[in-house]
Amino acid sequence: MKSFADLTAREILAVAISSEEEDSRIYATFAEDLAERYPASSKVFEEMADEEREHRHMLLDMYEQRFGKNLPPIRREDVKGFLKRRPIWLTKNLPLETVRKEAENMEYQAARFYEKAAAQTTDVEIRKLLGDLAEVEKGHERHAGQLERALLTEEAKNEEATTSHRMFVLQYVQPGLAGLMDGSVSTLAPLFAAAFATHANWETFLVGMAASIGAGISMGFAEALSDDGALTGRGTPWLRGTICGLMTTIGGIGHTIPFLVPDSWDNAFWIATGIASIVVFIELWVIAWVRARYMDTPFLQAVFQIVLGGAIVLAAGILIGGA
Repeated sequence: MKSFADLTAREILAVAISSEEEDSRIYATFAEDLAERYPASSKVFEEMADEEREHRHMLLDMYEQRFGKNLPPIRREDVKGFLKRRPIWLTKNLPLETVRKEAENMEYQAARFYEKAAAQTTDVEIRKLLGDLAEVEKGHERHAGQLERALLTEEAKNEEATTSHRMFVLQYVQPGLAGLMDGSVSTLAPLFAAAFATHANWETFLVGMAASIGAGISMGFAEALSDDGALTGRGTPWLRGTICGLMTTIGGIGHTIPFLVPDSWDNAFWIATGIASIVVFIELWVIAWVRARYMDTPFLQAVFQIVLGGAIVLAAGILIGGA
């Protein structure tokens, strides 16, 4: 890789041209990805892509005046310590705030590059152009704000807020809720069956941990493999799978931890069982609240469905363990 300090004016212009071209494609990709979910914000990124293309034409005109039409094959990836773009645009259905933050970083990095490049070159006209572009890049964040004010009407903002909420539910709440429900309910039967079969807290704790971790791994893979998110907009499989798996494990561990009560205590089994039962009750009410809050399920209906289902599974475990 070549050191930035060793770049000639010709190479600086060539790197700048290729950088502006790539940045315009990145913004165009952001605009395309946001078009259906956030049409007004998509328009903002289309405008920014057009501006990057204009910068490229300005740089090309200067290059042709000084060095002709043949561009040397050098890109920013070939320069040591040069700014690098994270390939997040390869991911579909990115959150809007993530896209906006990435755009801010891109503009900041581009401004820094033009400042350093202008300070390094001795050609007066090239130096002036690079300095002007540095100022333009610094002002892009303000310009983006101006574009947003012009394009993002109150109606558009309300629509995007609704879409953002829907995407949050699809990508985070749904897999998390599915995991929490599975972890809290499905581990009840093996945990309480082991408890009433052995009356030994430590052995019951081991069974509960094994059931919780096993269920977390199973649910995580099942969620990740169920949908790649390309059509449904539910986000990346690894993200959903991780959320679902973690919440499944947490749901099971919650009512397993009380069985760490030492067996040497008086009435240790009943103390642990009582605490675990209280934890189960809290877990089921939390699940019912989340369903009512994010899934538009009436609260009483959610309580009836979750608490009744959990009670049946709990009773099954106790009956089997006590048989």
